Amino acid sequence: MKISLKQGLTLMDPRIKALIDHFDFQPLPAEGTFFSSTWRSTREFSNGSPVGTAMIGMYSNDPLSQSLFHRLPADEVWHFYGGDPFRLVLLFPDGHSCDVVMGNDPLRGQHVQYVVKAGTWQAAHLIDGGLYALFGCTMAPGFMGSMYEGARRSDLLAAYPGCRNNIMRLTDEDGETQMPQDFAR
Repeated sequence: MKISLKQGLTLMDPRIKALIDHFDFQPLPAEGTFFSSTWRSTREFSNGSPVGTAMIGMYSNDPLSQSLFHRLPADEVWHFYGGDPFRLVLLFPDGHSCDVVMGNDPLRGQHVQYVVKAGTWQAAHLIDGGLYALFGCTMAPGFMGSMYEGARRSDLLAAYPGCRNNIMRLTDEDGETQMPQDFAR
């Protein structure tokens, strides 16, 4: 999925443009999320990977920012910061799936924080009718581009046939399955 922030900037909602400018959001390679890296531990493991990392991101429908299916080899903690609710779609190694709504109304079942366990296929998007959602993700050990495994649509369809609509919406048929070499290094 290729996203251009230059395209259509004069037509997008001024609040979206202001948030993109304020946080200096850029499209996350291979995945499609608007993001800004906010912290990378100065402590590193012997292999050079950071002890921890944090980022802030935004989902919107115009311009499109969503997270395509991917998985990571470490747990990832999601945090809801503001705006409208968004939906995490999770496909577990044992074959079951679930949706998690992230938002600011925990008394109505929305999560302000949620841990996606290592090895879980995950994708996310703004719930229809919303303008934007601000969120954050933290990881320890810290995120490195080499940790990212993007999903192949055909593989997910074969493994999770009951999730076809979500898979079709949140994969790119010819999508990248890896981050660029040395991303987040």
